[in-house]
Amino acid sequence: MKIVKSIMETSKGRLQYNLSGNGKPNIVLINGGSGPIEGWMKILPEISKSSSVFSYNRFGVTGSDKPKESQDGITIVRVLREALSIVGFEPPFLLVGHSLGGLYANLYARLYPNEVAGIVFLESSHPNDISLNEYQGKTVKAINKMFRMFDSLSSHKQFNEVNFVKQTVDKIQQIDTFPEIPLFVITGGRESRMVPEDVRKKRIENQLELLSLSSNSKHIIARNSGHFPQLSEPTIVIETIKDCAKQIKQTHRSSTFMLKGAF
Repeated sequence: MKIVKSIMETSKGRLQYNLSGNGKPNIVLINGGSGPIEGWMKILPEISKSSSVFSYNRFGVTGSDKPKESQDGITIVRVLREALSIVGFEPPFLLVGHSLGGLYANLYARLYPNEVAGIVFLESSHPNDISLNEYQGKTVKAINKMFRMFDSLSSHKQFNEVNFVKQTVDKIQQIDTFPEIPLFVITGGRESRMVPEDVRKKRIENQLELLSLSSNSKHIIARNSGHFPQLSEPTIVIETIKDCAKQIKQTHRSSTFMLKGAF
């Protein structure tokens, strides 16, 4: 599927985005680090049959402007919120956050709990994943340090979101409250020989800990997938998003019924 992209002007620069479908709940797809809209191409046609769906490229990704300031979580969430307002995309939202995008979904729900009706964490980063760097070998650490040094020499790459993950995590940890909403965690079940066993086990622990954010949570394992279930097992991702949307609708109907009963 070719995704048709439009351009909007925000207070921070031009953003590339796509709006598809018609229906509730309004779904917001949040890409992983430096990931393009095209990462959703295998799930977008199906989920947009029953819901309105917003996806976009953050600053520095393909047709969006290069960032002019630090892309920490607060900045990214505020720009996303502004973008949704510009196109008239109204809350409450079902947020789908892939990888690093899961941190932004996590932060959005804490900052604006009344605007989030449900979340799907898709192979999402967990705040504690930042400590997994301790398990890396010296060679990997040296390579990462070299890449960060090269990024700092570029006027726009120094603002890249990957350089501000710690600040994003710190902000998440500063806000204790999280809304009681339907929450789904999709984890890729295929092991990678490049990931040490202790790192893999620790990351699974972190994935399971995401479930504790809500009493209404469910863990789904995409057994034949690594880090991109939306590409390797799109049906699982589609069905999970639909399940979350169904729960949101049921919650809305129950709330409406109770309000009518009060009168």
